[in-house]
Amino acid sequence: MQKARYAITLSALLAAAGASAQVTPPPPAEVPAPPPAAPVPVVAAPAPPPTESAPYGPGMKVNISADGSKYIRFITWHQIWTRYTENNTGTLRAPGKPQSDQIDFSLRRSRLIVLSQLNPRFLVYTHIGINNQTAVSGGTAPTVDGKKPQLFVHEAVVEYKVNKYLNLGAGMHYQNGLSRMTRSSTINYLTLDAPLTNWPVIEAIDQFVRGIGVYGKGRVGKLDYVLSVNESFLTNQTGAFSTPLGLGTTTGTGTARVNTGTNTAQYNPQGTNHIYQGYFSYEFLDQEANLLPFNVGTYLGSKRVFNIGAGFFYNKDGMYSRSTGSVLNAAAIDAATAAGTGSLNTIGTNKHDIALFSADVFFDTPINKETGTAFTAYAVYYNYNMGPNHVRFIGAANPGWGTDARRGNAVPHSGTGNVGYVQAGYLLPKSLLGPKLRVQPYASHLLAGYEGLRTSGGEQKNVNIFDAGANFYIDGHNAKFTLNYRARPDFTNVNNVNYKPEITLQTQVAL
Repeated sequence: MQKARYAITLSALLAAAGASAQVTPPPPAEVPAPPPAAPVPVVAAPAPPPTESAPYGPGMKVNISADGSKYIRFITWHQIWTRYTENNTGTLRAPGKPQSDQIDFSLRRSRLIVLSQLNPRFLVYTHIGINNQTAVSGGTAPTVDGKKPQLFVHEAVVEYKVNKYLNLGAGMHYQNGLSRMTRSSTINYLTLDAPLTNWPVIEAIDQFVRGIGVYGKGRVGKLDYVLSVNESFLTNQTGAFSTPLGLGTTTGTGTARVNTGTNTAQYNPQGTNHIYQGYFSYEFLDQEANLLPFNVGTYLGSKRVFNIGAGFFYNKDGMYSRSTGSVLNAAAIDAATAAGTGSLNTIGTNKHDIALFSADVFFDTPINKETGTAFTAYAVYYNYNMGPNHVRFIGAANPGWGTDARRGNAVPHSGTGNVGYVQAGYLLPKSLLGPKLRVQPYASHLLAGYEGLRTSGGEQKNVNIFDAGANFYIDGHNAKFTLNYRARPDFTNVNNVNYKPEITLQTQVAL
């Protein structure tokens, strides 16, 4: 009976519902309008991946203020070399192991810059890194040990903007004089690297091309300028050139020994005078950025630049020598040997100023903006006065072992004389390999005449260094490969200069 009652009740409810369903609804005007439906969110379709990478812009920049006037910026880059080198005559690859050639790998540069501006008038930046680490050199004992290179400060600078024409700065800085290439950025070279001759006193009286001092820089109209005064780093020389005895040659034996001056200048271990330098550049076309002291090597068609510049570098008594008329007998030789560096105050020497001058021209222009072609050229002339017959040898990331300055890939790097250097490159159309890979072939030639490079017959032997190669840009200068061929003169025997091949592939990533 109870189940029947439930069934009757359920049937009644269904009947009532069915009846109400048959009722004609009132006109729409008599029914209140329903609330509007919530809008359905529109989800944008994902953007297609770009066919080319976006411009890098300011890089890793953290804005501290909303308008971006206060910021911290980070810049870092690595340059790794894979290289085949036919070594200079007599090169050792390991103790007691001569080696004529090899394939090696090296860390040419590894750097980090932290740049900050907390006030429109104040700039602070720090630059640290390492250079030239190979498996045989560049480490804690740079010429004979490649392990654990010491991370060191390249730059530590504070700068104050006085007005729109003048900024004053101080610290360990790169505001060099002399030439555009002496102030070059290492990230955006046209060629594989700088010729190195553009840094004539590197690691002798500076700290890897940097000096501790003060500078003023600025721009007046189209004239860009920089002037600086730095301390001269002590040479900290050891071995032969650390005392006047090493400025001569000893002949004879026993009490008949004599040491005769060679009239060849070397860096003065007692050089403590300030270094004065400056560079002036007139910008005829587009204006270049001068926030940092890093001149661009090639703009890849983004600017039209034509600059003419000139500069100088001066250090009083930076070199010393002994003339051929300076002769020490056996007793004087023994006394000088016993005195060590004390003989710097007892043996007479000649002091010579380091006086360097240069003039250069830089031209960079797009050729066809639609195809992306561009042309870059740079030429510089140096006049170096560094005392009589001075010549110095250097090889970048030298693959040779030992302390012989002429080992491995070393070439005459600087000295008293004249140097001319020219480079040119052409950015090929982007249709060649597509916009994701741009190609820029280039070539360069260095011609130097140093008075200290003479044959046994007294004839001056010029230095010719030829480089040719190409840059392959994946993302501009931020990601690129450079393949370079060098015909390098081997000056281990100045009477018989041979040319040795050197092929280098550089991988560079800069962020």
